[in-house]
Amino acid sequence: MSITAGLVIVVSGPGGVGKGTIVRHLVERDDALWLSRSWTTRERRPGEDENAYVFTTRSQFESRINANGFVEWTEFLGNYYGTPAPENVTERDLVLEIEVDGARQVKSQHPEALLIFVLPPSRDEQERRLRGRGDEEHKVEARLRKAEEEEPIGAALADYVVINDDLEATVDEMLEIISRERAARRP
Repeated sequence: MSITAGLVIVVSGPGGVGKGTIVRHLVERDDALWLSRSWTTRERRPGEDENAYVFTTRSQFESRINANGFVEWTEFLGNYYGTPAPENVTERDLVLEIEVDGARQVKSQHPEALLIFVLPPSRDEQERRLRGRGDEEHKVEARLRKAEEEEPIGAALADYVVINDDLEATVDEMLEIISRERAARRP
């Protein structure tokens, strides 16, 4: 699927690194950024913002897959996750907040996409964040195992690797990267 937008910015990393929080701050601080809200078939976590995802049914998600309506999608822990194909964002830079498998799909279709891979400061901190957001024990363990597998792949795919050990510093660093890439890529 083709993306018609300015710069395509992929923010990726394993679960629990803070991608959602980082992206929310990026979009709040830079009016030229537009976030594509991902779809999922998983249940909303207790206390999770209802706009964190488009929460949908398995059949609705599969219908959208069949209509080629996702830029990328994957299945994890029995649930689908996907990024819908954006419409009419040519005036803005598109931000995709996705897992490593989705980042690989986007980079293969759009090698010009800017991929910023986010890491936790430590595995212990990542585990603390996963538990803090209310994930069930088996899901925490599965996400930690998956992180071990994903990190070398994500880092190799990435244009930049950022460690999220301080939210404001991480957001500042990423805004600097985006600004530098805009200047380098646009006439």
